[in-house]
Amino acid sequence: MKKLWVNVVPYSKEIAIAALESGAEAVIVPDGKSETVRQFGKIKTIEKNGDFKPGVEVEFIDIAGKADEDRAAAVPADKIVVLRMLDWTIIPIENLLARRGKNIIVQVDNSKQAKLMTEILEKGVDGVVLNTKDVNEIKKTAEIIHGISEKIPLVIATITAAKQLGMGDRSCLDTCTQMTLGEGILIGNTASGFFLVHSESVENPYVASRPFRVNAGAVHAYTLTPGGKTKYLADLKAGDEVMLVNFQGKSQTAYLGRNKIEKRPMMLIEAEAQGQPISLVMQNAETIRLVSPDGKPISITALKPGDKVLGHIEKAGRHFGMQVDETLIER
Repeated sequence: MKKLWVNVVPYSKEIAIAALESGAEAVIVPDGKSETVRQFGKIKTIEKNGDFKPGVEVEFIDIAGKADEDRAAAVPADKIVVLRMLDWTIIPIENLLARRGKNIIVQVDNSKQAKLMTEILEKGVDGVVLNTKDVNEIKKTAEIIHGISEKIPLVIATITAAKQLGMGDRSCLDTCTQMTLGEGILIGNTASGFFLVHSESVENPYVASRPFRVNAGAVHAYTLTPGGKTKYLADLKAGDEVMLVNFQGKSQTAYLGRNKIEKRPMMLIEAEAQGQPISLVMQNAETIRLVSPDGKPISITALKPGDKVLGHIEKAGRHFGMQVDETLIER
């Protein structure tokens, strides 16, 4: 997820509040102003002689020539560099993206420059520091930064079996975001294959819709989270980031408000995609759905061999949720 920081030097209460209300991750403030800003709300602050957060330092570098680019490239990769482009040449940023790869933030003066920075070499920089006294520019830039989503490649999976099981603990994920038809969360029994599990945004004559909810599956299952990591459903808690994905592969980050774990009758769904098996243990109920290739919800109780649903394939092998290159067999 791209970062939006706002420069509040010299200090302006109006700009600080606008940054907070627009969802900026952090503000850069004059020395000694952090506590003043935090009175308006919880937000990270950066004083130029301090750290962004424990263990992650920030270095500000003006880029005027090749020597400055080399200096930025030499900064340790775990340290965030904030670049100020003195002549707004794009090439040094492209070079640094190639040489350094991550933790690059660029100071911009408006939303147009912010959009350009997030699109450089397709990948874009990790974020921007907006230097403006225009509240409207803060709002425009926030819309651009927050509107950038990771594109998730979805595949068509063919159902091979749907089998009734006994009782088990299932996880119901209630997010702080309303989902629409064709949108849900990627869940799988293994870290190599996921189904797109549909949100409870479907109207039903017997049960009220809950568009913020995904009845995700058994507690042991994985979900794919922002940044390409995975988490067990049982480990998710209020405030955690989850990734919402629609049937076109467009994703957005949402925050978990609640993880409801309850005992329910379960069933096993199995499928195959690109020669690879995908499976998931889910609650046995007609209101729980997967997603068809055209974005329509399909009740899991109506699934039969040969039906087509959407899934996602990942390279197997995870260590504490991070992908590793190792031999792994999961059945």
